[in-house]
Amino acid sequence: MKALARNMGVAALILFGFAIVGTGLVAVTYSGTKDIIAEAQRAALEASLNQLVPADRYDNRVVEDRIEITAPEWLGTDGPVAVYRARKNGQPVALFATPTAPDGYSGPIQLLVGVYADGSLAGVRVLGHKETPGLGDGIDEKRSPWILAFAGKSLDNPRPDAWKVKKDGGAFDQFTGATITPRAVVKATRKFLEYVKAHREHLFAPPTTVKGQPS
Repeated sequence: MKALARNMGVAALILFGFAIVGTGLVAVTYSGTKDIIAEAQRAALEASLNQLVPADRYDNRVVEDRIEITAPEWLGTDGPVAVYRARKNGQPVALFATPTAPDGYSGPIQLLVGVYADGSLAGVRVLGHKETPGLGDGIDEKRSPWILAFAGKSLDNPRPDAWKVKKDGGAFDQFTGATITPRAVVKATRKFLEYVKAHREHLFAPPTTVKGQPS
């Protein structure tokens, strides 16, 4: 019995040693790669933003010029939303944010919206959705060019009461057999444009002067 107990104790010590070594290796690996991972994430974000606003239009590090805002009524989510600002020679060029269209047919639709300083849309892209393949997924650029039609639009183009799908008397196309999905995207985009118009001064403020956030 004593030999068995001794052997079990040795085995436990060996396992404990492996656990310590394994934990140390994981910690070392994370420490050595976290900066690489963070940079890759920043590069991926910049690539997405540059789909809407070409990199030669601004000269700041957009992913580092950011604020967070919380405005559920306008942004479609209760949580904070990051807003990234593009500038050239210190002057505002555009901003980007990820509002949510909460009323998609199959659930919330995550958007990436770029707005130029003059209030016109740089463009809209869908970052995530659960819409029905072959119907609502036409909002995805990979499935349809529908989303590209937002570029250049503003609250005055089309007129405010035309920011709806055609079935509702508006200016935007819907999909055959799927009206709820494009309706949700149009509505969310319009509401974000309204938010930008109402809080433009804060959203485009220089980083050193930003204090608090609008509601």
